[in-house]
Amino acid sequence: MNNAINKEIHSGVSGKLKKRSYFAEIWHRLVKSPVAVVCIVYLAVLLIGIIFADVIAPYDDKATDLSSRFQTPNAEHIMGTDDFGRDLFSRLLHGGRTSLIVAIIAVAIGIGAGMIIGAVCGYFSSLVDNILMRFMDVVMAIPGMLLAICVSVALGSGIVNTALAIAVGTIPMIARQLRSSTLLIRNQEYIDASLLFGASSVRIILHHVIPNTLAPIIVQSSLYIGGSIMAIAGLSFLGLGVQPPTPEWGNILNNGLDHIYDVATRWHVIVFPGMFIVVTMLAFNMLGDSLRDAMDPRMRK
Repeated sequence: MNNAINKEIHSGVSGKLKKRSYFAEIWHRLVKSPVAVVCIVYLAVLLIGIIFADVIAPYDDKATDLSSRFQTPNAEHIMGTDDFGRDLFSRLLHGGRTSLIVAIIAVAIGIGAGMIIGAVCGYFSSLVDNILMRFMDVVMAIPGMLLAICVSVALGSGIVNTALAIAVGTIPMIARQLRSSTLLIRNQEYIDASLLFGASSVRIILHHVIPNTLAPIIVQSSLYIGGSIMAIAGLSFLGLGVQPPTPEWGNILNNGLDHIYDVATRWHVIVFPGMFIVVTMLAFNMLGDSLRDAMDPRMRK
């Protein structure tokens, strides 16, 4: 009798000890959200499509056929053709690759620079903090799209310059967020212990401060990628971003703008590019919201 009770207690205790890891627990809570699952599936399919666009795309995205201009969706061209007879589906797949690459570069630059500035300001909290934060306030006072337009005009068009133009508006927000997190962390006991062991300020920032502030940054990355895709498309739509003949969702949509008055017969050159931009941005934003809920300690049971 006692042995049976002991076994039951032991199995209960061992079951409690076998908890999921931190990231496994986040994933478990994330996939419980139907919205998150739909977003993950959509983004996974989109990612596979744009990575293997050279294989999946039925036509060359730059191949023209003037005899097939403005075909509406049909068996040969599932999303129709544009004003040069180019297959719209093939161009959107290749354009998605450009949009996502530029968005990832922009977010990586913005988060990298913002994390360094925010960690330095929060850790030292002195004259350096006041100077850099006031400069970040000035940058944040300028509307993001207007700032991107100004930087794009100054640097010129192209993939790298467009990414830099978008990244400039991301840096202040990341810097302020990292500064707030660093102010909470810098007075912790393990920071004092590192100082007693002779660790330099650079080592403490790189090995203790930044790693312990990654959770909110991971969430923000997803949100910023969605916003960057929209901003990149906006710049390309205005003719300041990625330039033709390189396909990008914004310049594909801009190409269809000339035919907006023939929407009854040429609706596809506007609807499909706009649909890709909006749905992808919403997917990243909703995934970011779901990820934030999944990483919230108050949501744990």
